[in-house]
Amino acid sequence: MTTTAPPVSPSPGGGVPSGSDERLTRPSPLRRFMGRPELGSVVGAVAVFLFFSIVADSFLQLSSLGTVLYASSTIGIMAVPVALLMIGGEFDLSAGVMVTSSALISTMFSYQMTANVWVGVFVSLLVTLAFGAFNGFMLTRTKLPSFIITLGTFLMLTGLNLGLTKYISESVSTKSISNMEGFSSASKLFASTWTVGDVDLKVTILWWIALIALATWILLRTRFGNWIFAAGGNAEAARAVGVPVIKTKIGLYLGVAFCAWISGQHLLFSFDVVQSGEGVGNELIYIIAAVIGGCLITGGYGSAVGSAVGAFIFGMTSKGIVYAEWNPDWFKFFLGAMLLLATLLNAWVRKRAEASR
Repeated sequence: MTTTAPPVSPSPGGGVPSGSDERLTRPSPLRRFMGRPELGSVVGAVAVFLFFSIVADSFLQLSSLGTVLYASSTIGIMAVPVALLMIGGEFDLSAGVMVTSSALISTMFSYQMTANVWVGVFVSLLVTLAFGAFNGFMLTRTKLPSFIITLGTFLMLTGLNLGLTKYISESVSTKSISNMEGFSSASKLFASTWTVGDVDLKVTILWWIALIALATWILLRTRFGNWIFAAGGNAEAARAVGVPVIKTKIGLYLGVAFCAWISGQHLLFSFDVVQSGEGVGNELIYIIAAVIGGCLITGGYGSAVGSAVGAFIFGMTSKGIVYAEWNPDWFKFFLGAMLLLATLLNAWVRKRAEASR
């Protein structure tokens, strides 16, 4: 004898019936949003914005917006490729001094060779990419941790920046190249400013937005994006299913080097003269911005948008303290507090997202 199963009534609120296979249903928009890696940083950004809006009257002025966005973009340009690298499971402790190296190569080559400034810019691009390729090659060939590889590169570049600058320029800073051919056009590309109403906007903001869009497209719409997540999640498993892990990680280091070149040229054409000791310590800021944005230290999880929000939090905090007329020494305290709180919030969001699947 056969029996007929009673009809399954929908769950309260019109949700998915309890007896259905959740793999055949699409998650709700709220659940998808709760699973986004940048959720914690967005909550943090709103909190920081509201806080400084209350304690600093000038923070909400339109003229302050351009300053905050500029401070965010100078960090964000590097935070984007660093975030992709962390999603791929690696670090780059040389990213900060590589920016300075890029600027120094460009200006010293142009000055010493009395060449068009653009010649120095392109030579700097090639050499900076070589630094990134060196990091990737050493990582994949020696199997040493990226922390050790890039720490060594950091120390070497720090020494080269100082030693070569003093040897060539007989000073710790470079010579002015503002009167050389090509400086004006290069400055427009890397360091120009335009005014919209009462807001002065730097071209680095456009570079930053373009890099965010490009990185997001790569992560979500391309095969290389899948390779990044796979290599960061489990490199051996990824290699077993045909992911070119070595090429992927070298490509990520080249991405960091390319953005270091952009930041270096901005540094040069904004101030004309470059100090050889600049950039030390900035690598930690880039990493922290990526972590605040939802990237895991262990790799395989994160987003480019999250790193942008993390950089925006940095910009709001650094300038908000100034607008509130506080001692800027407190910035490092807020930096550490944001890192801990964002990491805890991101971990909570990730556990909730995994539990709801």
